[in-house]
Order: sequence, then structure tokens, then C-alpha cells
Amino acid sequence: MAQDTLKGPHQGQPILTAGEPLERAQAAMIMIHGRGATAESILTLADELAQPGFIYLAPQASGYTWYPNSFMAPIPSNEPGISSGMAVIAGLIERLAEAGIPAERTMLLGFSQGACLSLEFVARHARRYGGVAGLSGGLIGPDGTPRDYPGSLTGTPVFLGCSDVDFHIPKERVELSAEVLRQLGGNVTMRLYPGMGHTVNEDEIAAVRTLMKGLISKNP
Repeated sequence: MAQDTLKGPHQGQPILTAGEPLERAQAAMIMIHGRGATAESILTLADELAQPGFIYLAPQASGYTWYPNSFMAPIPSNEPGISSGMAVIAGLIERLAEAGIPAERTMLLGFSQGACLSLEFVARHARRYGGVAGLSGGLIGPDGTPRDYPGSLTGTPVFLGCSDVDFHIPKERVELSAEVLRQLGGNVTMRLYPGMGHTVNEDEIAAVRTLMKGLISKNP
């Protein structure tokens, strides 16, 4: 699957796939890995989700990180990584649409840094998506960053899951992200798990699986 033409650190990196072949898939999930991780590692969640009808696409970040600093650092300090990573996501959505899978049947799932990138992408490019799952992440930028995003998510199902004591992700940022995405028209479910580590738990997997089942059932 070809990359877009924007020049940035993440352009030209591998895109791994799993699940159904593109020509047979009913829906798609774009999976964005965390800092220091790989496309291979995030794709292992596809086995746990175990939903038929989906093609899974996992782009690899250059140097195993989408942007260098904390997601709460000033945004310019994390460029061009943020913009380059978002261009990768946009390119995948465009190519899926060209293959007959529109954004309405495309889900985005990210963990940690990948969740931050995914949530910021859908906020900046608000439209109806098949679903969004931000696992241990939040919108990008320091406290006080303007959140006057244009557009509407038009009822897109959004799931946010995180520990209430995550060392990397303050629960207040998860709560803020949930509120902003609701104001953008998302149908948001947020769950904060007491004392959980920086990981993905079975309840989150079940919640994402439910979103996936709903998407396939609407598109037999």
C-alpha cells in the first residue's frame, strides 16, 4: 500500500497488514503503536480482538517513536513527527476509501503514544468514522491548548480507557479528551481503571470488540 507524498520522518516506513485481504474486507482497523514499539507488536491485538471481516493495518514509526517528547509538551517541540504521523493515517484512510472501505467503516485504535496521535487526528479531522479506541492516551498539547476543532464526529463511537494513576497519562487529560470529543459529536465511553499499569486490559479488549461487532453487523 503506497504512502502519501508528504515528506516527513514517517513517510516511506513499512505498513503491515493482517486479517482479511483488502478485496474481501468489510471494514478496516488502523492500529497505531506506542513509543518504542513496533507495528508487529500492535498487530498482536488483532489476534485478541478476533473479529472476522476486518483488515488490520499497522504503520511503523521511524525510530520507533511518532514524536520525541511528552504528548503534553509544546506541540512545536514534537514536530514534524506529529504532522508526519497524521499524514500516514490520512493516507491510509484515503487508500482504504479508494479500495471501497470508507471512513465510516474504518476504525482507529492506538495505544499510549499511538492513542494520543489517533485521538488528535480524529479531533483535527472530525467526520464520521467507524470507531475510535484510545487506549492509555489523550489529546496532544500542554494544558491550555485551544480545543476549538472544526467539524463533527457525527456520532462516531469513541472508547477511551486508561489507568487512573498512569505515570504517562494524567487522568485529567483523559477526562478532558472525552469531553472535547463529546462536544465534537462523538458517542464517547470513558473508563478509568483503578490502579492499573500502563497496559491494555481484558475489559478494554471486550469494549473494542463490541465496537467492531456493531460495525460489521451494520455492513453485512
